Amino acid sequence: MNVHVIIPVVAYLLGSIPFGYLIVMISTLEDIRESGSGNIGAANVARNAGAGAGILTLVLDAAKGYAAVWLAAHWTGGNMRWMMIAAILAVVGHVFPVWLGFSGGKGVATALGVFLAISPETVAAAAILWLIVAFFWHYSSLASISAAAALPIFMQVLYAPHHGAPPSFVTLGTVLISLLVLVKHRANIARLIAGTENRIKFRRG
Repeated sequence: MNVHVIIPVVAYLLGSIPFGYLIVMISTLEDIRESGSGNIGAANVARNAGAGAGILTLVLDAAKGYAAVWLAAHWTGGNMRWMMIAAILAVVGHVFPVWLGFSGGKGVATALGVFLAISPETVAAAAILWLIVAFFWHYSSLASISAAAALPIFMQVLYAPHHGAPPSFVTLGTVLISLLVLVKHRANIARLIAGTENRIKFRRG
């Protein structure tokens, strides 16, 4: 098996599965891209199709990221370089899915999944920060932006006690994923500044 080809391709294809789009299409026959913010991620799915659909989207988007990294680890005997390559490609797949014309989600849940397979402590810290920001300011986007911005710092602080100092490719990969998530939130940042961003609110259903 040529891992140089298999791992990037499988990671990208796993990441590109548009679970939010599929869940809403199956449950309501509607295109989630035509509702709310037009995003296929958990937050927009929850606002427009209900909390249950949003939670399922979150879990599945995280699971595909975790699966991509787990498979890379399984195929390479835990080679962290290949795990990081799989992590990046899984998030890229979610953000630029071939099935939806390369226009996908913002990568938050998938990033959560890939880093859960690499450094659970880092994910726990990012999740706590997300919850704190969301609880006090009631903006899912602000919480995601805060967690993404802090992710490289958490990785540096929390990865080392269990694995030693992060190799340069782990640091670079974490920064690249964080920047990709932040860039995908540029419209949210503009709305936050303008005071027009949607607050967290789930409808029943």
